[in-house]
Amino acid sequence: MSLEQTLGADLVAAMKAKDQTRLTALRMLKTALTNKSIEKRRALEGAEELQVVSMLVKQRRDSIDQFTRGGRQDLAEKEQAEIVVLDKYLPAAASDEEVGAAVTAAIADTGASSQKDMGKVMKAVMAALAGKTVDGKKVNEAVRARLG
Repeated sequence: MSLEQTLGADLVAAMKAKDQTRLTALRMLKTALTNKSIEKRRALEGAEELQVVSMLVKQRRDSIDQFTRGGRQDLAEKEQAEIVVLDKYLPAAASDEEVGAAVTAAIADTGASSQKDMGKVMKAVMAALAGKTVDGKKVNEAVRARLG
């Protein structure tokens, strides 16, 4: 079943359950997917759909940071609830051990020895962890720690 079909079924279920938080997040996702499809002037592929979902999750995380700094914990909690809903549509996240192993392998493969080689290592790590949800900041910190 495609993401669009799953999303449609989940929307109906959320409406029947009168789960407003879930319904809002799913409608937002459906709109973002539709807008991206219109922008591309074709149906989205699986990887593009996942990219849209991860972009929305990243936006929510940034919003949580802003709301927390602004003292609006109620809005931060709302955004966190939306992240929980959206995470269902993303592949499993890479664990810290997987990130560490990928960084070690990438450093060995690229022959990196200093901070100047960080771009090559980051590219290799992200390619190695393709198909999993990976936080770029976490990877960046792991690479800096190993090269620094």
